[in-house]
Parts: sequence; C-alpha cells; structure tokens
Amino acid sequence: MANYWNKEIECMSREDMKKLQDERLVAQVKHVYENVPYYKNLMDKKGVTPDDIKSTDDLHKLPFLTKADLRDAYPYGLLAKPLSDCVRIQSTSGTTGKRVVAFYTQNDIDLWEDCCARAIVAVGGTNEDVCQVCYGYGLFTGGPGLNGGSHKVGCLTLPMSSGNTDRQIQFMRDLGSTIICCTPSYAAYIGETLKEMGLTPDDIKLKAGIFGAEPWTEEMRREIEKLLGLKAYDIYGLTETSGPGVAFECEEQTGMHINEDHFFAEIIDPETGEVLPEGSKGELVFTSLTKEAFPLLRYRTRDICVLSREKCSCGRTLIKMSKPMGRSDDMMIIRGVNVFPSQIETVLIGQGYAPNYLIEVDRVNNVDTFDINVEMSEEQFSDTVKEIQKKESELVEAIKTVLGINPKVHLVQPKSIARSEGKAVRVIDKRKLH
Repeated sequence: MANYWNKEIECMSREDMKKLQDERLVAQVKHVYENVPYYKNLMDKKGVTPDDIKSTDDLHKLPFLTKADLRDAYPYGLLAKPLSDCVRIQSTSGTTGKRVVAFYTQNDIDLWEDCCARAIVAVGGTNEDVCQVCYGYGLFTGGPGLNGGSHKVGCLTLPMSSGNTDRQIQFMRDLGSTIICCTPSYAAYIGETLKEMGLTPDDIKLKAGIFGAEPWTEEMRREIEKLLGLKAYDIYGLTETSGPGVAFECEEQTGMHINEDHFFAEIIDPETGEVLPEGSKGELVFTSLTKEAFPLLRYRTRDICVLSREKCSCGRTLIKMSKPMGRSDDMMIIRGVNVFPSQIETVLIGQGYAPNYLIEVDRVNNVDTFDINVEMSEEQFSDTVKEIQKKESELVEAIKTVLGINPKVHLVQPKSIARSEGKAVRVIDKRKLH
C-alpha cells in the first residue's frame, strides 16, 4: 500500500503536470526578469525576453546559472524579493571558495518542508513515528529541512543534529526511534558503534533511514541496511534549490522521484550545454518553479545522472532521477582516466571492507600519483604483515580491473581515517590543475 503526502500532485497525469509546470515557469521567468538585475542582464545578453518563454518547451532558450554566478552575485545579487519578505538564510559548507547563501520567504520554507514531508511519508512515515534527525542544523539545510518535514507529518521529532554518537544511540533506544535521517557515512558509523557496544539491530526499532548529502553506492546501502536493520532510502537536494527534498526515493528504491511541481529537471551535455533526450546520461540542471526569494533558472548542479519516466510500482508519476553517478566537476582525471570515488567504494565493499577510505592524488615529475588508504576491520588488522601485503595487492588488482589504472593501496589501522559528521571527505587532490 503506497503512502502519499500529496496524492493529487504525486500521482498527477503527465498532461496536468506539464500544464502546471508551464504556467509556473512563465510566471517565474517574469518574476526573475523584473526583480533580479543580474539574471535580466544574462537574458538580455542572450537576446531573450519573458515573452519568448511560453512553456517548458522554451526553457532551452534561457541562459544557465552556475556556482560561479552565485559567487559573483554574493550575497544579494540573485535575491528576487525585498529583504523584508525574507525570513531565513541557509548556506552551503563553502568547500569551493565563497559560500552560497540562499534566501527564503515563509512560503518558500512551507513548500520546502512540504517536499521533505513527501519524502518521509514515501518511506512509510506517519504521525505514529519517532523521527531522529542527525543531519547538521544551523546553516546546513539537512537538519532544518527534515526537521520541518517531520513536524508536518506529525512524527515525534528528535532534533539531534550530528555527532555525540553515544547520545544518539541512547535516545534511539530510550525513545524508540523508527526513522533516522543523516548522511550515509554517519549512518554506517552509528552502525559500527552499535556493534562495538555489543548491540544488534534487534536492540533498536529503526525501520527506515533517509540518507543523502554525499554520494553513496548500492553496496553501501546494503551494508547500512544490515548494520541498522532498516530500509535505506536516498534523498537529494541542493542548498541552491532549497535543500533536501528536491527528489526522494519510494519503497521501490530504484531512483528518486523529483518534486517536479516545484523543480523542473533537464539533462544536458556538460561540454556543449545541449539538452539531451530522456534516458541519456548527462549533467542535471534545475529550474525552481515556485521559489520566491531565491529562484534559480537553469542552475547547473554538476551532478551526472539519468532521468526516467518509466512507470513506478508506487503509483507516483513524478519523473525519477538516478543516484548521481559522480559530478562533472569533481570527477578526477588521473593519468587520463576518468575516476569517480564511487567506483572505488564499490570495489572496497565487494572485497569485504567498510567504506572508510581516503583517496590521495598528487603529481610528481609530471606523473600522477594515486594512493588509496583503506581502513581494516579489527579482524583484518590482526593479520601478519605478509597477509596484509597480499590483501593490498588483491585490492590493487580489483581496482585496476575497474579503472584500468594501478593505484597504490595502503591498508591502515581501524579508526585511523577521520570520521565526518557532515559530508565525508573522500578525496585529497594535491595537484595544481587550475
């Protein structure tokens, strides 16, 4: 039995959804053109006016926005409402320079929380559930978004934020948490800690987890499901478009339904910017159809994925996006080969290692060095030096089979790679490539 937060929208016919999207886009383009001089200037340069946009079929005529535009326009340059109408900001972690600051009206927050409520209900959440939110609060969108969604659904909400894992587990047990929301790497860490405490999934009541904010693989999903005894669901979002809840997984666990009444998705060729047909792999671009304060038109996410309209057994008609398969910008090119951390993670888990690893890339005498530090479990750590060296060689072979290039693999002692409570740092690239 499928659960919906807003059945009328989530199961809307294709024709009705297109009509709604067309109306909203036309109004949004007018709103942005009249209120955001920065974007008006981009449109003028491209020779486009709001009159040229009659429906979503005309979207390709509009200019793209990128992270660079957001930095150039920082802090108020893309604001489309007076500050007196704005009630909150959220901000990215600023891993690539100047922070991105996004603004929200009260209506923006209501719609965002509504999207998060859809995600919680899709994993079986009701007002009977205890929802433990261990995403970071504050400027990070994870905590506030799912906190608001959980309130809307009527769950008892535990606003734990991240960290203090012993306390997380104590509340989880004492209050009988049934849904947990956090990064996948933190979920795995909670699972490892439970195990160390001599507890099993039978000692907790979790049934579902909503995990996002960093890339993770199918192998890691199965691992977390085993450690915590729950079903692990993906959620997708960007601070730039509001936060988590742009797209969410249903019980099918085969990709995320995009809340396309609020966010219009396109897939483009990252090189040429050309829109690709449905089913093609390319870069995901989002247009906010309902955001008031900070509406981004054709924002390039840099996430590589595929969109699909295949019928879903959950009954939702919302278009689905695959799990991002890496990014068009943080994909590493090592010795001429495209390398995504997720490929390495898949090999590690397949070989029986936990997904705690750190990739280090450097360039020495014009040649790329490629080192992977991989944490061993306590059992693996007790092996002899000779056995550990043998395991390192086996991993080198397995990774070479997938990537076509030889890394240096270093098996390191348990718990020696720093655990992250926010986004896990998986890559240190010391090459000066810019």
